Amino acid sequence: MPAEFPDVQAVMDWEREARTGLCEAVFAEGKTVACLAGILENAAAQSRRLLVTRLSTEVFGRLPAASRDALDYDEVSRTAILGPAPHAPDAHVAVVSAGMSDAPVAREVGRTLQFAGVGARQIADVGVAGLWRLMARLEEIREHRVVVAVAGMEGALFSVLAGLVSAPVIAVPTSVGYGVGSGGHLAFHSALGSCAPGVVAVNIDNGFGGAQAALRILNLLRPRDAA
Repeated sequence: MPAEFPDVQAVMDWEREARTGLCEAVFAEGKTVACLAGILENAAAQSRRLLVTRLSTEVFGRLPAASRDALDYDEVSRTAILGPAPHAPDAHVAVVSAGMSDAPVAREVGRTLQFAGVGARQIADVGVAGLWRLMARLEEIREHRVVVAVAGMEGALFSVLAGLVSAPVIAVPTSVGYGVGSGGHLAFHSALGSCAPGVVAVNIDNGFGGAQAALRILNLLRPRDAA
């Protein structure tokens, strides 16, 4: 008979924000319902705020009612926020997505920024197959200090957008696509091989990582507190 392994208690890094400027978060995929419930219960008992990513609707529905009631859950991005979301000021980040199929990843970017108290503007469905759509929103995009570009297929948005704006561009390739574009690898290679200098790329479908890169940039732009 195979041995059964009970859930062990997760070790949370509550000092991460003080150390790196980025809050602790929980990647739900691969964790048992009992493990997630324990993390949420412990965080709530300590009055901690917490961001949960990749939380499927099926797993969310199996959480204890008290845990579900305490979470602000977004089905599209599969993210959940425990505790109050800080007031987000005027948008400093433009989250620019090529197609409507990229919405789950783009919303993960926006929700991660929201959790950190950073305002973001979602600019959707401006893929370069119809370049006029992007050009019509270009001045609006240029108002922001950081741009997170989200695209699948061939990832052409990354190079085109980075050649039109002065703000840092963070490319988030998505797994949206088929044939040679399936799985997001073509979009990822397009980001890495961009002819527009200075494009920064994160992993495929990693909206959380794209938002964290934006937060690191914004943290450097904020004036440091006097010692």
